[in-house]
Amino acid sequence: MAPSTVAVELLSPKEKNRLRKPVVEKMRRDRINSSIEQLKLLLEQEFARHQPNSKLEKADILEMAVSYLKHSKAFAAAAGPKNLHQDYSEGYSWCLQEAVQFLTLHAASDTQMKLLYHFQRPAAAPTAPSKDK
Repeated sequence: MAPSTVAVELLSPKEKNRLRKPVVEKMRRDRINSSIEQLKLLLEQEFARHQPNSKLEKADILEMAVSYLKHSKAFAAAAGPKNLHQDYSEGYSWCLQEAVQFLTLHAASDTQMKLLYHFQRPAAAPTAPSKDK
């Protein structure tokens, strides 16, 4: 039976810690187990591919998660970072193609012709905003 609140108030800090320790430890273990279960659910397909029809221990789940993260990190590094200019150029080109396609679907007006002429000029690379104040 758990001690009553009146009895707990009469305990010394050391005795309170001794009573609290098992509860805190159980909460810590529950958090760890919950996180491992979440990892298992997130990496379910990865487990099925590497270890089908086997009961996974907590250590297996953690090892598989580490392996998966290392593989993902290596894959992302191999893809290489894009530079700002390349991103801008690709986005501008895509937008330009969409705009030209839209404008050519309709009867040519003076405004549409001016826009098409404007789009044919070379695209300027992005620059940092100037501070002219």
